[in-house]
Amino acid sequence: MQINTVSKKKYFLSKKVDSFFAGVADAARFVGDYFTQLFKPPYEFSEILRQCYKIGVDSLPLISLTGFIIGIVFTKQSRPSLSDFGATSWLPNLIGIAVFRALAPLVTALICAGKVGSSIGAELGAMKVTEQIEAMDVSASKPYKYLVFTRVTASVFMMPLLMLYTSFVALLGSYINISANEHISISTFIANAFDKINFLDFKAAVIKATVFGFTISMVACYKGFNAIRGTEGVGKAANAAVVTSMYLIFIEELMIVQIIGWFR
Repeated sequence: MQINTVSKKKYFLSKKVDSFFAGVADAARFVGDYFTQLFKPPYEFSEILRQCYKIGVDSLPLISLTGFIIGIVFTKQSRPSLSDFGATSWLPNLIGIAVFRALAPLVTALICAGKVGSSIGAELGAMKVTEQIEAMDVSASKPYKYLVFTRVTASVFMMPLLMLYTSFVALLGSYINISANEHISISTFIANAFDKINFLDFKAAVIKATVFGFTISMVACYKGFNAIRGTEGVGKAANAAVVTSMYLIFIEELMIVQIIGWFR
């Protein structure tokens, strides 16, 4: 009896390991198909533009509010520490470095993971469980090219733009707070904020945003394409798209920061 129990445990463990690696292989194949389609015209430019509008313009209200509040709050929280050393004049430098090096790419990615990732996961999940994707496949309309490639490409293009927009909105919020307390001009604030920002910082922020955009949309599309069990599966696909994207974003942030640190 004990031997049978041990053998069953080994069987279930082996089955889980096999399932894990099969899932990894399937995900790698799904990602690889994007780069294959990247060099295979024709491209659905009208759908890419439509997705750019949905990802970019529809996200502006939430990103504007979040970026503005981050700029104000981070400035208010930093002022007491700097004032202890009589260095409140360094606030614009500190805000500029913090926003471009860390806050803007990460905050933009997390917001888009919640809004864009869940939307894509739910939309494609609903199409999957209602067999619309299979119908497109049968009619030879290339569902991957139309549904996945367009969304991932639009996300890769729009995420750096949204990141830059978040940066400037955060700096605007910071300026309003600093101006109300230190009474400096906008030209002085901008000069000080960008004084310590170099091309490497700008390039690193764009790289981060591009990688994050690819991750969010690719994970959401993969989860949507593999949704099962009706409406319950749609909800699970949307939730998994957000949670998995956030995990990967933090891991990628750590890796990119480490790599960029080697070049400084």
